[in-house]
Amino acid sequence: MSVTTLHRPAHRDALHALSRAFDRGEMVTVFGRCTVEYDGRAASSLGPGDRLLVLKPDGTALVHTDEKRTPVNWQPPGSEHRAAIRDGRLRLRSERESPEERLDVRFEEIQQVSALPVTGGRAVDVHGSEEDLRQRVLEEPELVEPGFEPAATERETAAGPVDVFGHDSEGRPVIAELKRRRVGPDAAGQLARYVDAVEREVPDGVDVRGVLVAPSLTERGQELLAERGLSFVALAPPAGSEPEVGTHRRL
Repeated sequence: MSVTTLHRPAHRDALHALSRAFDRGEMVTVFGRCTVEYDGRAASSLGPGDRLLVLKPDGTALVHTDEKRTPVNWQPPGSEHRAAIRDGRLRLRSERESPEERLDVRFEEIQQVSALPVTGGRAVDVHGSEEDLRQRVLEEPELVEPGFEPAATERETAAGPVDVFGHDSEGRPVIAELKRRRVGPDAAGQLARYVDAVEREVPDGVDVRGVLVAPSLTERGQELLAERGLSFVALAPPAGSEPEVGTHRRL
């Protein structure tokens, strides 16, 4: 089991580690001095203090202090975790749409960040990894769209390596960003950065397309893709022997 632990990391380093952990579906713990804001069925605020934040891959968020066994604030399973740097602080947000609830934890000092691939306590096994999804796309590229031809995996760009790079039926460059679980604005923004990086490499006038491939997408993620003219394909890693046809949408 590979565990990622950062001690007193810079906020940017913590952000990168958290983004990778969310993509891999790992459990995350963050300890440091933070404030906590909740807005939903009610509203609450916690001033600066040293606290432990636990983010689970099922969407659960727990904020613990040094007292008692129950968290001082929490979000239920089904929430979406996101990380960003705002006003010089690391912000971790857990949000769900129905009912609308948002938990914001803002760290001014970070003592430790850990990402742990904890799966042993689940009642059911998790089938399908991001690598499984990539192999599925390489073996059946028409699941992305008819005429799609993969040319490379982990293709390097100025924004980082893209999962699958290829061309569509008209010869236009296509970036396929793959995610094994439900995604939102962070994944949409990541795809947009890859498209921007490749556009800087190709001649002027060449249309670079981007396709986000994942089991499902949040409403805000759909909005961000639509703003950039990017596409979404609903496709999950294989869990059985029979492939399912991807549902392609131009947003």
